[in-house]
Amino acid sequence: MTDLEDNRPATVRFAPSPTGHIHIGNARTALFNWLFAKQRGGEFVLRFDDTDEARSSDAFAEAIRADLEWLGISPDIVAWQSKRFDAYGAAAERLKAAGLLYPCYETGEELERRRKLRLARRLPPVYGREALKLTEEERSAIEAEGRKPHWRFLLPNFADDPFETRRTEVHWDDIVRGPQTVDLASMSDPVLIREDGTYLYTLPSVIDDIEMGVTHIIRGDDHVTNTGAQIALFKALGSEAPSFGHHNLLTSVSGEGLSKRSNALSIGSLRDEGFEPMAIASLAVLIGTSESVSALPSMAALMELFRPEFASKSAAKFDPAELTSLNRALVHDLSFDDVNTRLAALGISGERAEAFWYAVRGNIDFVKEAEQWWTIVTQGLSDPEPLDTGDVDFVREAFAQLPPEPWDANTWSEWTNSVKQASGRKGRSLFMPLRLALTGRRSGPELADLLPLIGRAGTLDRQP
Repeated sequence: MTDLEDNRPATVRFAPSPTGHIHIGNARTALFNWLFAKQRGGEFVLRFDDTDEARSSDAFAEAIRADLEWLGISPDIVAWQSKRFDAYGAAAERLKAAGLLYPCYETGEELERRRKLRLARRLPPVYGREALKLTEEERSAIEAEGRKPHWRFLLPNFADDPFETRRTEVHWDDIVRGPQTVDLASMSDPVLIREDGTYLYTLPSVIDDIEMGVTHIIRGDDHVTNTGAQIALFKALGSEAPSFGHHNLLTSVSGEGLSKRSNALSIGSLRDEGFEPMAIASLAVLIGTSESVSALPSMAALMELFRPEFASKSAAKFDPAELTSLNRALVHDLSFDDVNTRLAALGISGERAEAFWYAVRGNIDFVKEAEQWWTIVTQGLSDPEPLDTGDVDFVREAFAQLPPEPWDANTWSEWTNSVKQASGRKGRSLFMPLRLALTGRRSGPELADLLPLIGRAGTLDRQP
């Protein structure tokens, strides 16, 4: 059975660093994992990669969790890597004892010089394992100078002599990309522990994946090359690696990568702008796939459509205008029950609220835009576009022909037919002056729907 055919219950993880707000690209990874797990009756682990204690914050972690919940992703398990340092330390000691984690003392400048030298000799710019040649006396002398080691994982890309590497292929059947191969001889031994004793991403991630029973790892395709070394680390720690999947990344329209350091396109900022969660989820999952991008009404509908392998191998360019288009489609289908609470928060309530929503929803991109139309309907014109001079008398005469109440959906046509007969006007010359007088806007909801909401007294108040 290949990984693509693997339907066993899945345990997945989304492991953001709480050093900033997550953006729509991060949401893509979270959604791929959540949808994949729930399709298979599995669990979604939210695991905060907060080993960088100086930059991580509880405030960012809570914001990330709130953003995921708003999108419809409820984690089954929440874990914090900062609470698991003992497990990482124990694993590091096992690797050291096995000779698979070794100390290195080069500075960044020294490593860069060696890299350039190897390139000049037409050799791959990988670490040459010079630290393995140091004797105990030499290590002691270096440490006596005040240098502290960083620690590298010895990749299994040799037979007997670590200085004589050979092609060592690692294969996996990628959930998204299909069969993949990485040559361990083409990469440097990865640094797992920094000079200050803090951990880089790889070791804590692998230890947590083992101990939390993660069965599938789905992440961005910028991690494809890393996967070979991580599979080797899983094996070094006595565990089989999970199945891997690498989806294409989202970029800006100009092709630039998205960054948590910029609040632009963050989930929180998009929510504050008024976007619906399903607009964001639909675009985050469907863009850059073989499926057409459309606004799906629910996570259940998105789950029915989702297949991890439908992601293409090229980056997907995110256009905010497309997100607005999806939002518009969703808003136009929202029922009054869907938005009643939100409308009330905008001050839209009472016996006219439901009819008002159905009158205006087809002309707005965001639910919050209903507020300006509520003001127009209930309070009168705000900064109206003026009538042409030649239309003022026409509108006054039209207002004099307003039918008596009660008003209903037929009142508009009854009134305009009467005005048409009396004035001889028709089409745009008839309707536009009346629209401007009633709403102060050249476009908007059907006046047949708005007129009964404005009422006869409210209409007469707008007479020029």
